[in-house]
Amino acid sequence: MDIVLGIKVQDSVIVATSKAATRGISILKDTDDKTRALNEHNLMAFTGEAGDTVQFAEYIQANIQLYGMRENFDLPPKAVNHFVRNQLASSIRSRKPYQVNVILAGYDEAKEEPSLSWIDYLGTKVDIPYAAHGYAGFYTFSLLDRHYRSDMSVDEGLKILKLCSEELNKRMPIDFKGLRVKIVDKSGIREIDVGL
Repeated sequence: MDIVLGIKVQDSVIVATSKAATRGISILKDTDDKTRALNEHNLMAFTGEAGDTVQFAEYIQANIQLYGMRENFDLPPKAVNHFVRNQLASSIRSRKPYQVNVILAGYDEAKEEPSLSWIDYLGTKVDIPYAAHGYAGFYTFSLLDRHYRSDMSVDEGLKILKLCSEELNKRMPIDFKGLRVKIVDKSGIREIDVGL
């Protein structure tokens, strides 16, 4: 019952994840963070099997940060996307594949543009203006299709996110304990409280 949403606006990417950690119909934790900061300008949001998600996220985070320390260079979003996709595609061909779906949000300092990528557990990668994994997609894509514009500001993106949150609250059969919202832009990654 995880919710992972991403919206690329004019100069940043907004990522929202549900705060509830669930197992079946039980809520185990109401302050869960389903994101990992990979470096200063790249954020990974994930959903999937409980053990796989944490292990995969920590593995990717450690390798991206190790590369940054060794080379004294932070990977741009495109390179991070390809690395994550390659790891998932290799994993599916192993004896113990990761059952993890990922949304990667980043800001390319060289090109001065935001980046949003959707990657599933099979290693399928798509660069898109808005994304969702989990049950969120069933309820929010129609709103995103209707209201999304590529020239939106962060405030306009947060208004659409609020519409999505209201729709999820109305239609989801389980309380997902609200949304944790993070923004990735030229200043880096920051969490904001918008009361969702």
